[in-house]
Amino acid sequence: MLDGLTFSSYLFIVSLGLTIIFGVMKVLNLAHGGLYAWGAYTAAFLIGRAAVAGWPDWAGFPIILGAALVVGTVLGWALEFGILRFLRGRDEALVVLATFGILLMLEDAIMAVFGTDPFFAYQPMTYLGHVDIGGIARDLYGLTMIGTALVVAVAAWAGFKWTRFGKLLSTVIYDRELALTLGINVNRLFLGTFIIGAILGALGGAYVAPTTSVAPGLGMEVIVVSFAVVVIGGMGSIPGALVGSLIVGLVRALAVHKFPEYELFVVYVVMALVLAFRREGLFAPAKVRII
Repeated sequence: MLDGLTFSSYLFIVSLGLTIIFGVMKVLNLAHGGLYAWGAYTAAFLIGRAAVAGWPDWAGFPIILGAALVVGTVLGWALEFGILRFLRGRDEALVVLATFGILLMLEDAIMAVFGTDPFFAYQPMTYLGHVDIGGIARDLYGLTMIGTALVVAVAAWAGFKWTRFGKLLSTVIYDRELALTLGINVNRLFLGTFIIGAILGALGGAYVAPTTSVAPGLGMEVIVVSFAVVVIGGMGSIPGALVGSLIVGLVRALAVHKFPEYELFVVYVVMALVLAFRREGLFAPAKVRII
């Protein structure tokens, strides 16, 4: 249960960014995995440099947040303003291929900038230490990941429901043409949405960096599982991303402990079963028809 919740927490943060971008812009952004990897590498690199410089271990936490904000804002702006804006309205298959190409370029750029050796940024995790839960020793850092995911979920719900930005996004989602006639700057909303999604993707990578070895191929691995999450929950649904992350995380943890040879296989079995009964996912948003 604890392993499943920890895995679900950072998987939800990443999948939330993916599903927000799709829900608003109708873009299946495979480059999201590259944003995750850049967030992880940037955080791990800076935490390592801070440790060499003699900074205290707790400095890793503001570094994680800062790395996510900088990577998400810079790369999110560059990708949406420089590439995806010119693909708007094109065939969906073309956009998917373009974002997959961007993912490969981001992966290669990581190796050019950071090299091929793995990074280890364990300082924030060792700083918090461990706690005993029911006779099981657990690192407190993993529990903070669960808390962070809950904060992100509440913030996303409140942001879309109560803020002006969220209400404008709802208008664009349901009727883009009407939004344009009302004078809403759709390009600015799309750019803001993509940057928010990119920050979430980078935050997931930055937060998980202290728990693993940050090595090439990190982005490709997470985008596959995140895609399964948003398909199970329903493309473009925030509650769907939350429930899908919980399902995938708990099922994967069960497989790791009991059937390790089927670790990845069981995720796709669950996805196939969900799609067999609800082909648009568990919480797919209703589609509006203009008559």
